[in-house]
Amino acid sequence: MSSMEEVGAAPGSSSGGLGVGAVGAALEAVVGGPSMQEEVGFRRGEVLGPESDPDEPPPKKRMRLPEGESGKLEERLYSVLCCTVCLDLPKASVYQCTNGHLMCAGCFIHLLADSRLKEEQATCPNCRCEISKALCCRNLAVEKAVSELPTDCSYCLKQFPRSSLERHQKEECQDRVTQCKYKRIGCPWKGPFHELPAHEEECCHPTKTGTELMGILGEMDQSHRRELTLYNSIFSLLCYEKIGFTGRLEVQFRPYRTDDFITRLYYETPRFTVLNQTWVLKARVNDSERNPNLSCKRTLSFQLILKSKVNSAIECSFLLLKGPYDDVRIKPVIHHHAFSNDTNETDYVPLPISDSVECNKLLAAKNINLRLFIFQIQK
Repeated sequence: MSSMEEVGAAPGSSSGGLGVGAVGAALEAVVGGPSMQEEVGFRRGEVLGPESDPDEPPPKKRMRLPEGESGKLEERLYSVLCCTVCLDLPKASVYQCTNGHLMCAGCFIHLLADSRLKEEQATCPNCRCEISKALCCRNLAVEKAVSELPTDCSYCLKQFPRSSLERHQKEECQDRVTQCKYKRIGCPWKGPFHELPAHEEECCHPTKTGTELMGILGEMDQSHRRELTLYNSIFSLLCYEKIGFTGRLEVQFRPYRTDDFITRLYYETPRFTVLNQTWVLKARVNDSERNPNLSCKRTLSFQLILKSKVNSAIECSFLLLKGPYDDVRIKPVIHHHAFSNDTNETDYVPLPISDSVECNKLLAAKNINLRLFIFQIQK
């Protein structure tokens, strides 16, 4: 018999001989005998599989987020899907550069407009790659993801998906701000929608006298008269014998330098023919402000110039409207001028656009497409 077997036969003989017998007894006590060992082996077989390689790592288990961590998912999505310029979630279209950085429609248009004013190439604020309407595309997946994120109603403070928030605030919210149905006769009340029935029962305007109501209606009629005068004027101009208009008027951006070497930017059209006369249309930003790119408020003003030589003065009315394929909102305004060889230029008049956002849309475009109507007044 070997010395190892002798050691195993005499477990208490010495401290050095406890290695095999004592360890085996300890394992039996911990595992609980052969039956417990089989059970442990069975459970291990369930995890690794009957034919799995013991050297392979066990399959990864899905980590359960502790309570409170799942609520931060929306915040993490906000930081991922927000605009890289204004750091806010886009409300409409989402554009991305060639490297995937996101920009909301307002910031994207503003960057393009600034680059036009600075005579520079527009670049992404993150990676500085070139951006333009041709290079950038919309990210529809991000737009749909953002539309499903919850947001608070500004009236009732409840959360709704962004896609349904507008309808909720306009039609469903009981705390939305509304006006009395008698506002047309002067009631100034504004309040939450759920208080409207109680107010209308107590409103004193339905009991006003006819004289009081006539005074209120007179003020309302003044604004309607101005609109009616404009439309009647346009219809009257359409009855003129000589009417000319441009189909697609391209106003191209061109820089020039003054005597003080200060770069001033303006738009100018190629020469075009209307009513057998040659014309040019010029436009400028913020009335030739030195640095219009530093201003948040932007306007466009235009000037009509007669390039032909005439024998006698030509009295005309003219107006500018948006082009056939543009979405910019322009309110029609009729202007009058008597053109001659001495007075062949009109004063700069503001382009009747609603706000700076519409102006940025025009500046961001490669060409500004407008339609010009000229009506010659017969003497």
